Amino acid sequence: MSVPSELCPAPIAYLLVTHGSRDVRPQLAIARLAHRIGQKSRALIGTAVLECAPLPLHKQIQNFSQQASEQGISEIQIVPLFLLPGVHVMEDIPQEVEKARPLATAKLTLTSHLGSHSQLKSLFSRRSSGAEAQILLSHGSRRADGNLPVEALAHQLGMLPAYWSVAPSLALRVQELTRRGFQTIEIVPYFLFSGGITDAIARSVNQLSQQLPTVELRLANPLDESDELADVVMNLMMCVPL
Repeated sequence: MSVPSELCPAPIAYLLVTHGSRDVRPQLAIARLAHRIGQKSRALIGTAVLECAPLPLHKQIQNFSQQASEQGISEIQIVPLFLLPGVHVMEDIPQEVEKARPLATAKLTLTSHLGSHSQLKSLFSRRSSGAEAQILLSHGSRRADGNLPVEALAHQLGMLPAYWSVAPSLALRVQELTRRGFQTIEIVPYFLFSGGITDAIARSVNQLSQQLPTVELRLANPLDESDELADVVMNLMMCVPL
């Protein structure tokens, strides 16, 4: 899927917002992703985080708006790179955007979150290696109906949904599939970038493999900063209609 770069002209700049982590790998990955998108779109692309930063998000937005204004850019689109419509997407980020507006030197527009994009199905379908059964493993949300998108995507992909922080767990899903006689099971992480949680998932898969020596458990990689992910993010930018 290619996105013509001429669809994203100035004077719009884009701020990619992620959760934030004390692990350096997600921040390196989002920086590389922003660089890819900047090369493709020829637009000013910035990054910001909701947590684990010296400044709160609204201050990061204000600083980026100043940078954009100095380059003659009058509008910033804020793109939440979150897979689930949880509290961060529905409440925290909109609140931070509203806090930023009074001192922002450019117009602020909040786009849809990444998990709402229809092309995610093809991205995650390509993570599968053709095992007998697949599990789509998400972090999970405690927000009412917050996990419905994962369940819908898993159903479309022919996978079972599982969650790292809420039920049903990965171990429960693996046990369920082994009782049904499946001998090769693939776990597809519903995560953007490698980090502490994906490390913990890998350890959990290793432990389950030791407990189930007759079952082959395969762990796919997160999306990371691929060209395909860059194209999906560009389609979230409001200059490119979905």
